[in-house]
Amino acid sequence: MSDLLIDKSKTALVVIDLQKGIVGRPTVPHPPATVVRNAAALAAAFRENKSPVFLVRVTPSPDWKDVLRPVADAATPAHTPPPDWAEIFPEMGPAQGDIPIAKRQWGAFYGTDLDLQLRRRGLTTIVLCGIATEFGVESTARDAYERGYQQIFASDAMAGLTVESHANAIERIFPRIGRVRSTGEILAALAG
Repeated sequence: MSDLLIDKSKTALVVIDLQKGIVGRPTVPHPPATVVRNAAALAAAFRENKSPVFLVRVTPSPDWKDVLRPVADAATPAHTPPPDWAEIFPEMGPAQGDIPIAKRQWGAFYGTDLDLQLRRRGLTTIVLCGIATEFGVESTARDAYERGYQQIFASDAMAGLTVESHANAIERIFPRIGRVRSTGEILAALAG
């Protein structure tokens, strides 16, 4: 049994990049379908409890001038994604009342109004999930930690690009800045 207690009036679900262009890529240790299924179950429970659901997606501006292009050893190759690349995956919603957040880089805080929207609603805890663990989720988690948010990580509602990078976040990073729990444990706490 989990020791997890969740104050539903002060907790939000933050779903990272479960959009068509990202969910279509292979992930480990959980395939994208599992991540989406677990994240959708969390979103349904949050909506049922009248707790906010933030649906974060990464999308460049129409002219692509805001895309980060660092000189890097393993930089992301330039490409033109299909028109529906940034659309939220249908199983995730959005549902009425969900709060969409568009970001231009890995983390969901920098250059967005996520922090403002959380604080104006008096939300002090976030449950994080999404793809990819070691990029969008971890970047958002590190920023949330530095902003003083309490965090819960849905370990089976996120996946990475490699087993090692996912495990590093789940086993080494996230336990230092929050609580790592399964979707089932979080759902049980929300039902309590």
